[in-house]
Amino acid sequence: MKRGFYIEKIMPLVDKNIIKVFTGIRRCGKSYIMSMVRDLLVARGVSVKQIVEANFESKKMDFVKTADLAFSHVKTQSESVGGKRLYLLFDEIQELDGWEKFLNALLVDFDVDIYITGSNAKLLSGELATYLGGRYVEIHVFPLSFSEYLEWQRMKGNDMSVRDVFRHYVREGGMPFVQDAGISGNAAMSYLSDVFGSVVVKDIAKRHRVRDIDLLERVLTYLMLEVGHVFSAASVKKYLRHENRDVALETLYNYLKYAEEACLLIPLKRNDLIGKKLLTSQEKLYAADHGFREALFGSNEASIDQILENIVAVDLVRRGYAVSVGEVGAKEVDFVAEKGNGKLYLQVAYLMPTEEIRQREFSSLLKIKDNFPKYVLSMDEVDFSRDGIRHCPISEFLLRDTL
Repeated sequence: MKRGFYIEKIMPLVDKNIIKVFTGIRRCGKSYIMSMVRDLLVARGVSVKQIVEANFESKKMDFVKTADLAFSHVKTQSESVGGKRLYLLFDEIQELDGWEKFLNALLVDFDVDIYITGSNAKLLSGELATYLGGRYVEIHVFPLSFSEYLEWQRMKGNDMSVRDVFRHYVREGGMPFVQDAGISGNAAMSYLSDVFGSVVVKDIAKRHRVRDIDLLERVLTYLMLEVGHVFSAASVKKYLRHENRDVALETLYNYLKYAEEACLLIPLKRNDLIGKKLLTSQEKLYAADHGFREALFGSNEASIDQILENIVAVDLVRRGYAVSVGEVGAKEVDFVAEKGNGKLYLQVAYLMPTEEIRQREFSSLLKIKDNFPKYVLSMDEVDFSRDGIRHCPISEFLLRDTL
């Protein structure tokens, strides 16, 4: 599968003197995209001798153990191709001590085109900004969008209706290995649970030296349950008291920050659409992949409203929108999505079988008086568009190339 959404982002950057940084949650497909980059380079006539690949989580290659050994290996490779440009594809670069200075030295001393992946977005962008003065571009990789998920199903010969495929997507989420390995049911949920545990232990606890891993996991598990709801420190503390645990507020907010840095959670701030300002409190949290919630609680379809919100939120962020939760007086708009000079307002619902429910879902959007597009998304197949507000099935909206 060619994940064309990312190829289109990569193509204009090949042979440009900036480091291409692929960030995203563990196992979302960053390494696969690196293999796509390799194939792309070979197709463009680059010799395989000019391509240096390394996974810094691997113990199989001696040269990945220290920055000095890695530098020497690149130097040897450069000499072997007579100083021609090298293409460096480095996975999980943050596992190499001194990786920041290492990359900077490569840019200074060799003719190189560098591509790196990492599972900690803030670490990479923060350190690269410090050492490289803006000579990098970040490409955030997400689990499979519904469009990619449907494409994969069709490639496997699955001829179910789009609606039925979407219901599977609601339960499974979009982690690529689940589709690539052809696993489902308990096996898929066991895999997703293991990935969640790896993120907690390797990308959060180990990196930030968190000693109480049990407390960290309990907090993050609860936040997964509450995706799409307003974050409340009091609710977290109340939940933990029922489990005979407690957490200091500072620790709780640190855990939240760590989870965002590890690309596990996506926080969205609230946007006062009347006062024209972002609010610093009452943000909502969304999971990078809603399949984790099914694996942890087995209740995605029972909590379908939350999951549909999560799917739309992640898809908007993936498309490059700056997304916030809107407030119009006492009413809420699920998402305000902005990109450049454009803006979308979106309300997400499961089904709208009665006029009362339809009125509720449309009413907050009716209070917004500008002329930017306004959508109500649901799983209804009947078109309920009214008063300039468009109604659209969620699956159809997610499959659009442009919004």
